[in-house]
Amino acid sequence: MTVKVLKHATIYTGDDIIDDGFVRFDDKILAVGAMEDFKNYPGDEVILATGKTIIPGFIDVHSHGGYGFDAMDGNADEIDAMVQKMTKNEGITTYFATTMTQSNANIEKAMRGVKTAADRNPVIKGVHLEGPFISAKFKGAQPEQYIKDPDPELLDHWNELAGGLVKLITYAPEDDHAKEFEDYCLAHNIVPAVGHSNATREQLLTSKASHATHLYNAQREFKHREPGVTGHVMLENNMYAELIMDGFHIVPDMLELAFDQKGPERIELVTDSMRSKGMPEGESELGGQKVFVKDKQARLADGTLAGSVLEFPDAFKNAMKFTEADLYDAVLMSSVNQANEFGLTSKGGIAVGKDADMNIIDNAANLLETYSYGRHFVRDAD
Repeated sequence: MTVKVLKHATIYTGDDIIDDGFVRFDDKILAVGAMEDFKNYPGDEVILATGKTIIPGFIDVHSHGGYGFDAMDGNADEIDAMVQKMTKNEGITTYFATTMTQSNANIEKAMRGVKTAADRNPVIKGVHLEGPFISAKFKGAQPEQYIKDPDPELLDHWNELAGGLVKLITYAPEDDHAKEFEDYCLAHNIVPAVGHSNATREQLLTSKASHATHLYNAQREFKHREPGVTGHVMLENNMYAELIMDGFHIVPDMLELAFDQKGPERIELVTDSMRSKGMPEGESELGGQKVFVKDKQARLADGTLAGSVLEFPDAFKNAMKFTEADLYDAVLMSSVNQANEFGLTSKGGIAVGKDADMNIIDNAANLLETYSYGRHFVRDAD
């Protein structure tokens, strides 16, 4: 692979800002620094990036699908194609394929398909199992007939089929079977995430959940006599919280409240996208259920929000539009925090030895180009 150099760019490395800098890379970052430290090497492809900003590639740990495809279909070719489109169109350079509450057979199929796709496409770094071990009361768009009690043996089976890729699981900690389940997760480097849950704060104080799936959505609400899931996550400084920043799942005032309370170091932007992302409006499907997409919203026939059609560059810009976050904060929420939480040591920053996963944005934070393992992608014009 030809060594490339991007120079005279503003660089947000993930822990620093370089006002006039360069990045030298092949599939890995070879050097990064201020232009005063720049050295020419014969044979390097030098690219002028004046007026542009380089940030770490986006990491989406909660996304079911897009561009007509869904991880639950279990088709490795389609999952691979879907993730390639996410990289090119959205700057997603690390992806957790997300499942949903379904039959054992369908989840098994998804695990096999994701594993095969991940063997081809290194952008796929994990699986997020969203269910089936959730609360029926807060099922959201998850089909109730497939909801189960937490079962570590079943999770172990699915993780084995996925080649150990399960990194995150959404479950209801209030279930009587949750403790053994949590112990299994922690022993196998799977992050337990409270979500689709009716847990009280008292129950959560004895749980091992360290992550919140789509904060505010499909969980026991914050109330003055019972903090619920939302209040618990707000009060526990060390918990990471996903936020769907499309302006529909959560109104901007509540996004600002979460940002003020959690801070940029504990929020992770997610899309929670479904197969309709990047597709025309109209009828679609989620977990065998009809979904109707209109005005950038995906809903079941009864009006329940069903995932999203949010694209990651919009979530990134909305973080600065709907809250007091600045560009540095948005970088933390879109990449750095995810890498830190899930031990993705080669991701989430622009530093020597890390994968050459970078997004190039303009002064309005619009995504222009992406490098994934040093491979160059130019985003299609809107």
